[in-house]
Amino acid sequence: MNSRESVHDRTIRRRARRMWQEAGAPKGREDEYVERARELQAFVEHPAAALLPNPMIAHPHPEDPVEEAELMENLGEFPGRSDQGDRVTAPMTKRKARDFLRRR
Repeated sequence: MNSRESVHDRTIRRRARRMWQEAGAPKGREDEYVERARELQAFVEHPAAALLPNPMIAHPHPEDPVEEAELMENLGEFPGRSDQGDRVTAPMTKRKARDFLRRR
């Protein structure tokens, strides 16, 4: 280790080496463990930096239920390259998937 290396860098290198050894010391993957250790050290040093706000607090009326997305419901109204109805061009809603599976 370099004498000018900071405490921060030494902590990261120690953590990376420990994780690398615990994983069985895979050859050629030391850099991956250094990167993982860097990320973990950032969480330790700045615990609140990566926290996202709670969406239920930001929602004006959290008691209102959120409607299930049925975005693909109206695709038949807009002609496309394969508007023959032969295949499903997008994921189905739960209700349509159940109906489709029952028909088979």
